Amino acid sequence: MSNEIDSEYVVAHTRPNAFYKKFERKAELQQHTHYCPGCGHGIAHKMLARAIDELGIQDRTILISPVGCSVLAYNYIDVGNVQVAHGRAPAVATAIKRSRPECIMISYQGDGDLASIGMAEIVHAANRGESITVIFINNAIYSMTGGQMAPTTPLGMKTATSPLGRDPLTEGYPLHVSELLATLQAPVYIERVGLGDSKQIVQATRAIKRGLENQVKRLGFSLIEVMAPCPTIFKMNPVDAQHWVRDVLEKIYPLGVVIDRTKDAQPRPMPDAPPSLDQIPKILGVANEDLPDGNPVAHNVKAEVDVRVRVAGFGGQGVLLLGEVLAEAGLDAGLEVSWLPSYGPEMRSGTSNCHVRLSKNPIDSPMVMNPGVLVAMNEPSLRKFYMSVPAGGWILYNGDVYPADCEQEGVHVLACPFTQVANELGDARACNMVMLGALLEIVGVLQDVNIAAAFKRLVKSPRWVELNGRALAKGRALYMDSCREVCNAR
Repeated sequence: MSNEIDSEYVVAHTRPNAFYKKFERKAELQQHTHYCPGCGHGIAHKMLARAIDELGIQDRTILISPVGCSVLAYNYIDVGNVQVAHGRAPAVATAIKRSRPECIMISYQGDGDLASIGMAEIVHAANRGESITVIFINNAIYSMTGGQMAPTTPLGMKTATSPLGRDPLTEGYPLHVSELLATLQAPVYIERVGLGDSKQIVQATRAIKRGLENQVKRLGFSLIEVMAPCPTIFKMNPVDAQHWVRDVLEKIYPLGVVIDRTKDAQPRPMPDAPPSLDQIPKILGVANEDLPDGNPVAHNVKAEVDVRVRVAGFGGQGVLLLGEVLAEAGLDAGLEVSWLPSYGPEMRSGTSNCHVRLSKNPIDSPMVMNPGVLVAMNEPSLRKFYMSVPAGGWILYNGDVYPADCEQEGVHVLACPFTQVANELGDARACNMVMLGALLEIVGVLQDVNIAAAFKRLVKSPRWVELNGRALAKGRALYMDSCREVCNAR
C-alpha cells in the first residue's frame, strides 16, 4: 500500500537549483530571506530562479542589483552577482554584456531605482536595444528607505513625502514606464504582469521566462514590469496587500503585453573577437617604436616600488600634464601605473589635481588619499591637501616661504618659487617640469630614458622638449641643493 502511494506522489514545486541551498552569505538566520512576509521580491526571485533552471543558463547568468530592497539578491540566487550604485544597473549590464556577450545579463530593479534616479540609464539602454533583460519590480513606493513617494505612486496616495496624497499639480502624474519605453523603436519585448493573485503569478512566471529566452536568442532588449505588493509600507497584511495590487494598481497600470516585436526581430550578431595585442598599435595609429618595450624589469627598477603622488594647483599650471608624464614614464619602466585626474569646469584658474600611482604590483585603487609626495603648485592647494601627507612624506611647494601653520612633524618640505625659476629658464609655464625634476629625485625609481620616452609620446614641440629637459635638470639640482643645506645645518 505504501509503495502505491509513493508511486502516485508527484512533486509540483521544489527549490530551484539557481537558489543557494543555504543562505551562507547572511550573518544569521541563514535559512530565511530578509524580505518581509508577503513581499513581492521573494516571489519574483523564485520565478526568476526557476526560469534560469529551465533555460539551463545558470553558469552564464549575471544578476545586476542596485540600491533598494533587491540589493541583497546575491544572498539567494546562485549566479554571477554585481551590486551597483542607485539606478546604474542598465549601464553596468551594458558594459558587461558588451565585454562578455555570451553572458545572460539581468538588470533587477525597483521603481524608485529604475524610474527615478535611473531613468536616463533605462531609457538609453532601451533605445540602444541592448541585449539585456530587465526585471522591473513596481510596488509604487520607496520601500527600503521608509515609504517616500515614488515616480509610480498613484494619485491621492499618502506617503512620507506626500502626506496629503499625491497631487498632480505639485508632484505630477504617475509614470507609466512600460508605455514610455514602448515609444522607442529598439525594444523587442515589454510586458506588464502582476502578483495580485495566483492567475497573475502564473502569467508573470511565463513573462519572465520569455524575457530571458529573448536574450538567449539574442533578440535584443526585454523588460518585464512586475506590479508587486509591499505589505510593510502599505501597512496591510500580506493578503490585503496582494489584493491591493489586483484591485487598485492593475486599474492604474493595465497588465498585458505592451510591445512584442520578437517575430520580426533578427538575432543580433555576436561581436568579433577582440584584437590581439600586436594589432592594437595599428588600430590606434601608433608606431611600434613609440610604445613601451614591455619589459617588466626594464631599466633596473627597484624591487619594491609603491609611489603615491598627489599633484594639485590651478587649471593652466600643467597639473595634469605633470601627472601624465610621471605615469607614462612609469609605463616605459615596466611598472603598473594609474593616473586619475580631477578638475573644475574652468579652462583657467579653476581647481585641478590628479592622483598618480606607480607600483611593481597590481594597483588596487587609483585614489591617492595619503600621498608620499604632494606637489602643491599654489597655496590653496597646499592648504587643502597638506594634512593628508603622512610622516616621512614630502611636500613640494611653489612659494617663497612655506606657511608656518602648515608644518607637520616628520613631513619633509621643499619650498621654492618654482614659477620664477621656470621663467628664468625661458617660460613660466615650465614650472610643472621644474617641480617634476625635484619629484623624480625624491621617488628615485625612474631614469632619464623613461622620461624621454614619455616626452616623445606627450610633447610634440621640439622647443618644449628642450625646455622641459632643462627644467627637469634644474628641479633635480634644486632638490640636491636643499639636501646639502639640510646636511650643513646639522
